[in-house]
Amino acid sequence: MDTVEVVVIGGGQAGLSSAYHLRRRGFAPGPGFVVLDHAPHPGGAWQSRWPTLRYGAVHGLHPLPGTVLPDAGAQRPSSEVLRAYFARYEETFDLPVRRPVDVRAVRPAVDGRLLVESDAGIWRTRAVVNATGTWERPFWPRVPGQAGFAGQQVHTRHYPGPGAFSGRRVVVVGGGTSAVQHLLEIAGSAAETTWVTRRPPRFREEAFDAAAGRRAVALVADRVRRGLPPQSVVSVTGLPMTEEMRRARERGVLDRLPMFDRMTANGVVWDDGRFVEADAVVWATGFRPVLDHLAPLHLREPGGGIRLEGTRAVRDARVHLVGYGPSASTIGADRAGREAAVELAGALAPSGDARRDVRQTVRPSAWTRLGSG
Repeated sequence: MDTVEVVVIGGGQAGLSSAYHLRRRGFAPGPGFVVLDHAPHPGGAWQSRWPTLRYGAVHGLHPLPGTVLPDAGAQRPSSEVLRAYFARYEETFDLPVRRPVDVRAVRPAVDGRLLVESDAGIWRTRAVVNATGTWERPFWPRVPGQAGFAGQQVHTRHYPGPGAFSGRRVVVVGGGTSAVQHLLEIAGSAAETTWVTRRPPRFREEAFDAAAGRRAVALVADRVRRGLPPQSVVSVTGLPMTEEMRRARERGVLDRLPMFDRMTANGVVWDDGRFVEADAVVWATGFRPVLDHLAPLHLREPGGGIRLEGTRAVRDARVHLVGYGPSASTIGADRAGREAAVELAGALAPSGDARRDVRQTVRPSAWTRLGSG
């Protein structure tokens, strides 16, 4: 059993942002904190993005703290660019990331600390920063007749790219940015596409400025304060209208149907009698927070969510959630990581081996160097 001051669970944007700010506030790698990452390689969820998602098409990307985004070609795969970026970041700032580590449970210890149990051992800690994100928990709606559909069903989590749907009749389900990206790609080679959403999509023509961003985040934060499961920030911002989307709308690709009521062996059916034949259904229906390992701490409210004050769980002050609810965006993860680190530095006041002079932990000359592609 290893003993550390803080365990960060998750090595994506939220986890690395938290680790960076912990170092800035004097927590030393090893005795001060450790990052446990489920993924086999650096890059967080970016390493698993579908192969045709190009770097220039990624929406809302914000740099990791202390750096600028890589200056890479817009047509390069986002997974390739961001995997390398995250790997250089971990090395440059000497972040103590252990991987692959599958955290199975976080439990209270008899001495007032927490025990983080994993397939790689147990860590005894004074605090946990949970930054597990959502990528490992895709949400699949359940529809009558779904199990009897004879065609292919795939979620965004395992979307193979448009080539797999060439010449086929494809139904894309979902109203978010990923759904639109899949639809535009698939429409170029599929025999036919149908777009289905639960609610009418809202396209945003106007610029998304800082004030609009704050309003969107406030809506998500309000749900978290009330102990309700969070909506994603993207769900309240609308879809940014691009020139490619305008052209697709003119061709009818973005004509949308409401959610179907059931599935048959060869298509989807609405109660009003409408039927669409389909060879494949792409479920771009989002993700849910990965939180099962926190169940022994009983953090959930009756409404189903975890209520936070800032990043701190109301039911257990030793636990901070970063990349959850209002901080579930790349810029939000940075801000939340800083907030959690500041509060933990004040509450834990690391000393001795757990603390190191900040001048030894961050090399300013490396900050802009990371920006090269």
